[in-house]
Amino acid sequence: MMQINISIPRQTLVVRDASDALLAQFPVSTATNGVGCEKGSGCTPLGQHIIRAKIGAGAPVNAVFVGRRETGEICTPALMAAFPQRDWILTRILWLSGLELGKNRLGNVDTMQRYIYIHGTPDWTDMGVIGSHGCVRMRNADLVTLFDLVSVGTIVQIEG
Repeated sequence: MMQINISIPRQTLVVRDASDALLAQFPVSTATNGVGCEKGSGCTPLGQHIIRAKIGAGAPVNAVFVGRRETGEICTPALMAAFPQRDWILTRILWLSGLELGKNRLGNVDTMQRYIYIHGTPDWTDMGVIGSHGCVRMRNADLVTLFDLVSVGTIVQIEG
């Protein structure tokens, strides 16, 4: 089975197959607030997760999602100027669920209840540097490639 490894220090996402062969590597952007698993922290959670749901198959690149639902909007600089407070979740969503009780699953540290995703972001957003509200941001084209490569149940290891 495939596995995804996300390195917070390197701001990279690596996909390997069952024999540990490298399939893909992408720059990402993780939380401005650093690492942490508590609700309300705005941090990227550490540890072992799975992809619990894939959302947005077939959506256009730059499709806007709010509450995991496509809004019908396409992200543009003008739309962003009209809604400056939005956290732009674009193109596809890979919704993560923690696998480690008390660390990233259940209680005050539940990754899924925190709505932590791997998702697209405006293409002019810097990758390879921190900047998200807790999620793992990717360039839209990279996310489409990743989305088509992985399946629900894929292991995602986030390392700090």
